[in-house]
This record gives sequence, C-alpha cells and structure tokens, in this order.
Amino acid sequence: MLSPSSSRGGAYSNAAQVAAALQGRAELVLPATVSVVRHFAMLLETQIKANASGRPGPNVITGDYRRSWTHEVHVAGDVVMGVVGTNKPQARRLEFGYIGPDSLGRIFDQPPFPHVGPAVETIRPLFTAALGQVADGGRG
Repeated sequence: MLSPSSSRGGAYSNAAQVAAALQGRAELVLPATVSVVRHFAMLLETQIKANASGRPGPNVITGDYRRSWTHEVHVAGDVVMGVVGTNKPQARRLEFGYIGPDSLGRIFDQPPFPHVGPAVETIRPLFTAALGQVADGGRG
C-alpha cells in the first residue's frame, strides 16, 4: 500500500514488511502440509483396512490381505505426496470384481467388494478441509 510521505513528498511502501510476513508464512506451510498428508495417509490406510474386514468389503480369511496395506509420504522440494497401497495382486479384483480367467488359467466369477473407493470418499472431505486450514494459516 502506498501513502504519501509528509517529509519528502514521495511515496512509502511497506513491501519489505509484507515480503517478510509472506516468507515467514511460507516457511510454515511445507511442514504443516507434510504433517497433514502423513496424518491422512495413515487415516486412509486405516479406513481401507476397516472396509476390508468383511461385508460389504472382502471377507477376512487370514488377515494377510488387510495387513498388506501400507502408506508412505514422500517430500521432494515443495511437493508432498502420500501413497497408500498394497502389493497384493488380488486388490484390483476384490475392489472392482472380475469375471474370466486370470494369467494362471484360474476362472473367476468375483463380484466387486469395494473397500478402497469408499475409504477415499470418507477421507477426502476431511483431507481437503485440513489442507484448506493450512492454506488459511490455521484461521479456518
């Protein structure tokens, strides 16, 4: 904001103060974002595991599939990414269903047992709101 200076007849700028305030805020955003992503990746993993604990999700026989779900958080510069997943090949078949032979010749008539999609839909609005609070500086 510019305002006339009574002593010199020129203009005054508070740009240095604004720049310092913005820099201070910027230094807080990345750690806060990492914290939010880490928290919600864990919540998503937990919700997927809960949804994979019987109907309407997949039945639990050994617990091996449910235990296979993990989460990781990666930070590269100013990019924060949370990954929630499993290394089990049946995950896609369980989520979406599958009819027909697989690569080993086994025949499936597997109805879908959605557990990932519903977990994402449960966690998404909470995650979005938390990121909004980071962007608002915690004022929201």
